[in-house]
Amino acid sequence: MTLSRWAVRARHRWHHSTHPALATGHHLIDLARTPSPLVASAGGDGPTLAYGGLADGLVHVLPFLESRRTAPAQRLGDEPAGADLVALGCGEAQAFALPADRSLVLPMRVHLVVPLPADPGDVVRRVSRKDRQQHARGCDRFGWRLEEGTTVADFTEFYHRFHLPTMRVRHGERTRSAPVDEAYECLFRRGRLFFLTARGRRVAGMLCVVDQRGRRVVSRLAGVQDGAAEHYRSGVYMALHVLILQWAARQGLATADLSGCEPFLSKGIFQFKRKLHPTVTVPATHFGRKRLWLRVERDGPAVRDFLVANPPMVIDRRQRMRAVYFHDRSRPPRLDLRWQTPGLDDGVLVDLDEFLASGAPPMATTAPGRAEPSASD
Repeated sequence: MTLSRWAVRARHRWHHSTHPALATGHHLIDLARTPSPLVASAGGDGPTLAYGGLADGLVHVLPFLESRRTAPAQRLGDEPAGADLVALGCGEAQAFALPADRSLVLPMRVHLVVPLPADPGDVVRRVSRKDRQQHARGCDRFGWRLEEGTTVADFTEFYHRFHLPTMRVRHGERTRSAPVDEAYECLFRRGRLFFLTARGRRVAGMLCVVDQRGRRVVSRLAGVQDGAAEHYRSGVYMALHVLILQWAARQGLATADLSGCEPFLSKGIFQFKRKLHPTVTVPATHFGRKRLWLRVERDGPAVRDFLVANPPMVIDRRQRMRAVYFHDRSRPPRLDLRWQTPGLDDGVLVDLDEFLASGAPPMATTAPGRAEPSASD
């Protein structure tokens, strides 16, 4: 193996390994580094945000928070004065040692893991009735099939024709993904590439890693042809997931890791993948013990709108997670953003007036719903 290939593999393993020693070592080194200074961001009619602490949050947390506003973000540099919301990426111990008034502790990221049934047919029976019916219609109408890509040309087509265009549509100038050399060396050469075909034409794809020792398949990179929105409307993306989960079940694998996302119910990929009945968990990587301390510095309409529109998933010292729905007299809770997913103990309704006045922790009325949705939802 050449030095460059070794370096690519080492870099990938360092960032994505679930081995306890490597994950802990990465976490401890990150904690020992000089924290990133607070970076302020403003945009549209949303609140002014400031993020500091662990550098990972500049890649994951701050861009997500910025994306929830109505206008493109304007980075203000190291000017946290006047920020409405302050987010600090830190270790678990520090998060719970920081002031608790007007604040929440969140996991920095969550992972969504689907337990696989012994019968592959149970995969589609577990999704919601609406998506199950759309999947059946699509299989009949479009002839959806799963095809495996095995050549370098297949990888090149997937990465440049499917994955990158989809990332550009989703994230614009702040597109992030595995570099092409890492995707080829660490994912394609050691994983499985799947395409969803419609009447023989490739319309979506996903690059996965299969961990035979852990009996799991991990979704890493995905995309639809040219990033076209029409493929999402037709149910292609759901069909791709369902067929890959069925393939994994036939291989005797125990779980499918659908990868991670930011800990907010308003994250579109969370609401989409929730339909597959995953369990929400903290990652087994170096993100597992990283936390996000989120504090309201200044009350105001923009802050209240933001908190109501983006229900967070909070975590306690025992790693129990729950969803928080903020509301006040003029802003009803966003119960349409559903929390009912294994791994989230419950959803709670928190009155903003009480939270911002007294700084009381988010322990209030339980939001309506069941902890585990049924296939008839």
